[in-house]
Amino acid sequence: MITLALSKGRIFDETLPLLKAAGIEVLDDPEKTRKLILATNQPEVRVVLVRATDVPTYVQYGGADLGITGLDTLIEHGSDGLYQPLDLQIAKCRVSVAVREGYDYAAAVRQGARLRVATKYVAIAREFFAAKGVHVDLIKLYGSMELAPLTGLADAIVDLVSTGNTLKANHLVEVERIMDISSRLVVNQAALKLKREPIRRIIDAFGQALGQP
Repeated sequence: MITLALSKGRIFDETLPLLKAAGIEVLDDPEKTRKLILATNQPEVRVVLVRATDVPTYVQYGGADLGITGLDTLIEHGSDGLYQPLDLQIAKCRVSVAVREGYDYAAAVRQGARLRVATKYVAIAREFFAAKGVHVDLIKLYGSMELAPLTGLADAIVDLVSTGNTLKANHLVEVERIMDISSRLVVNQAALKLKREPIRRIIDAFGQALGQP
């Protein structure tokens, strides 16, 4: 049995065409079922639905043989024990710094002020500001990042940005782009040895669908 870990939403939806290229079709709609383990048209392949942040953990510890997760999640989790054969070029967005409208971010950074930064992406933010030589106090949040500058909790946020519409609606502006994000295929290294042929078939089918040799 090959187990693929996916999260609901954009990554799941954008993975379906790649699975189809590999001859795999998921038999249940995750939005309409309470099941967390979904069967496919291939009896030896199943999909498990987990939180996006848990995908690398499931793959690393063998709860899944393969998974698909964003580069941001991989950086925060660490990639020990994970083989990353493909950048799938799906669920694209970016990690950026944003502040409330009217806040002089450039001046604050230039003057060497100590910034309070709210984020879920502590490792990415720490490395980014350290490379710039900017002193920051990082405040870890798990949701509603946009509230932090508006309530005075933080001077800035580091968060995922796709269209920028959520920032705009909350009177925030994007001031620095840290990195572009897309989703990666990750594979458990032990599974790759034990189930080499079926896993390699999936990797190769994904690669061909992406136009990669």
